Amino acid sequence: MSTAQVMSTEPQNGFVRGLRKLASAREASILLALAIVVLIATLRNSNFLFSPDGYRDLWLTPSLLLLVAVGQAVVLITRNVDLSVGSVLGLSAYLTGRLFIDMPGLPVIVVMLIAVVFGALLGFVNGALVAFARVPALVITLGTMYAYRGINVLWTGSDRINASDMPKEFLGLGTAQIFTIPVLTIISVVVLIAVAWWLRNTRAGRENYAIGSDPAAAELYGLPVTRRVLTAFVLSGALAGFAGVLYAARYGTINSQAGFGWELDAVGAAVIGGVAIFGGVGTVWGAAIGAFLLMTINRALPVVGVPDFWQRAVVGVLIIGAIVLDRVLSLRQHRKLIEEREVAQ
Repeated sequence: MSTAQVMSTEPQNGFVRGLRKLASAREASILLALAIVVLIATLRNSNFLFSPDGYRDLWLTPSLLLLVAVGQAVVLITRNVDLSVGSVLGLSAYLTGRLFIDMPGLPVIVVMLIAVVFGALLGFVNGALVAFARVPALVITLGTMYAYRGINVLWTGSDRINASDMPKEFLGLGTAQIFTIPVLTIISVVVLIAVAWWLRNTRAGRENYAIGSDPAAAELYGLPVTRRVLTAFVLSGALAGFAGVLYAARYGTINSQAGFGWELDAVGAAVIGGVAIFGGVGTVWGAAIGAFLLMTINRALPVVGVPDFWQRAVVGVLIIGAIVLDRVLSLRQHRKLIEEREVAQ
């Protein structure tokens, strides 16, 4: 074979290997499941996709959960969990509305930054208790979930913030579109890309995977485990706070129930998207696709005639299936590594 022929086949082989790698990725199977759900719902009712509202909601509805799921994924990768994100979202959303009411001249961007920093501070509390006090994240964030929600109920009371209390330019974020794509979706995707780049291309991001795979070994190796765990929780809180801001813009009405139950949806989206509950495995891309799949299923099940009672059950089965699949794959990989080691010896 000539040199020219070898050079011409190398790109082809690389392209084929790339396609095989893409097809075998966990994210590809979740994306395929999402496409199947959309197809079935559209065949049952064409308005699910082929209508202005249906097309818009397909993009818009998962956008806020995507932000929360991305932060949750980073925490899960470090072998922790953040159950307070729903309460953080609710508090940040109400703070956003109160700032517009109590300080009417405050620029929209300043209000958004204050809410994001507020969410980051709440995440810092979680991270500090987990990283410094060495208390399991499940226990800490379960406690702060109730504590933050209690503060929200105490602060909000029976009060409700309406769209008339917030500036029109801020509320416009919830309905604005660019080339038929909602602005909120574009914002969420930009954040997704930034976090994905950080996890993949920076030392700090890659160390999260090492910590999640084996925290004790990571400490012995000299990795800054405390700092990385703290950073993961701060990022999760900041993204939940940002989601709270966009929640206010999207719905225009904020009460004490804002964000209720979102923590379970965020964990579910991340796990369904291939982020291992045991840490060290997964990507924020998978968590994002999981958020789209989760919210799309919630919209599609009523369309195909599934009663409301079974909708949460279907999501629960998906989460259990994802966890079992991750466990099976990890055990299979472990056995394969042992076999390769025995052959090498």
